[in-house]
Amino acid sequence: MLNKKIYNYLAAALLLGVSATTATAQVADKILAVVGKNRIVLQSELEVQAAQAAQQTGQEPSDKDKCGLLQQIILQKMLVEQAERDSLLVSEEEVEGALENRLRYFIQQFGSKEKLEEVSGRTVFQMKEDYRDVIRESMMAEKVQGQLMQNVKITPAEVNAFFKTIPTDSLPDFPATVEMGQIVINPAVSPELDDYARKKLEDIRKQIVVDKKDFETMAGLYSDDPGSRNNGGRYDGVSRRGGGWATEFVAAAFKLQNGDVSPIVKTQFGYHIIQMIRRRGEEADVRHILIKPEHTSADYKAAFMKLDSIRSELVAGKITFQEAVGKYSNDEMSNRTGGMIADPQTGSTTMEVANLDPSIALMIDTMKVGSYSQPQVFDNGRGDRSTRIVYLKSITAPHKANLKDDYARIQDIALQQKKAKKMMDWVAEKSPTYYIKIDPAYMDCEELQAWKNNAKN
Repeated sequence: MLNKKIYNYLAAALLLGVSATTATAQVADKILAVVGKNRIVLQSELEVQAAQAAQQTGQEPSDKDKCGLLQQIILQKMLVEQAERDSLLVSEEEVEGALENRLRYFIQQFGSKEKLEEVSGRTVFQMKEDYRDVIRESMMAEKVQGQLMQNVKITPAEVNAFFKTIPTDSLPDFPATVEMGQIVINPAVSPELDDYARKKLEDIRKQIVVDKKDFETMAGLYSDDPGSRNNGGRYDGVSRRGGGWATEFVAAAFKLQNGDVSPIVKTQFGYHIIQMIRRRGEEADVRHILIKPEHTSADYKAAFMKLDSIRSELVAGKITFQEAVGKYSNDEMSNRTGGMIADPQTGSTTMEVANLDPSIALMIDTMKVGSYSQPQVFDNGRGDRSTRIVYLKSITAPHKANLKDDYARIQDIALQQKKAKKMMDWVAEKSPTYYIKIDPAYMDCEELQAWKNNAKN
């Protein structure tokens, strides 16, 4: 079993992604800084940040690294203080929603709520209370930061000027990258198997509504949704605006009152029943049970024949890739990116070859830029198999950074630098108006000099 200290580090890294004032009770604490009247920075906070950094880089942070980490923690406290001055507060509903979303992700990492509670020695309720203030402060800081950065833009001239400031021998080496698209045909289902799936869910709904069986238990036993099955079918923070949810699912969910169970709802994923747990304005916490109709080999054969026909049109130049996605692709998730395959971690459609899914990586050697693969069956990442043809839009070999191949990356780096300067200008402007006290052991940190004159030692 993981010990409590390791759990605390994981909690900070996976659940929060921010500093946690209660995260390392086993570390001997002392106050490293005070911001404003009563916002303190503890040794434990810095240790948690250092542990996260070590996990990401594979080496222990240096003293200089810790100075930078302390700078970021103090800056967040300043942003929270500014949020209070500007009345940029967050509601309890917003905090609760953020806690639920992050805990759900954490539960998925451990496999179940019970395993998480076993490892942590804390109930989910206790964990929420542990981190409620931390999450609230993080959200307040983000609001101030969002206001500061909302008008920060970067022009092509600024990107060019930024690139020219980088010495030639200091240009970074970029790995091989690729841009690939896909036209997805989700196979149709035979009427008989479609009817079987619906009747199966009708029986499950009857057991819940009439026989009073527990929805959460039934979801764990029968739901075909791997993303929520181990959590009793639960999803928190479902937005009325959609945000990745099927429109039919959202429409049905927001018709429900707390505790209600929906009629059967059909989406591209299959058949659902939904239980409303709690409404929070434009968001809701729900449970659902999904039953997917089974596909036969004939279903896949029909999809392949359709893709063969589409590929012939593409190769003959009768239709463009973008037109084909809009006209033929019936996968909602894929269509949101215009058919382009995106990195699930970054959302970028320019992906490093070394990080590609093996099924995609193996295709690159057999394709030329601008070509289309033969139809294939693939795992769509949602616990189901579908069919597609793949389009190779571009590929770059490992190379030194240059504006032609790497404009988007260089533009993003230049923008981040501009935002960092905006933030430090804000710190210089606002620092004189804050009381800030820093532990003498850290007063020699170059990163903390902006606050040196504030320190009342």
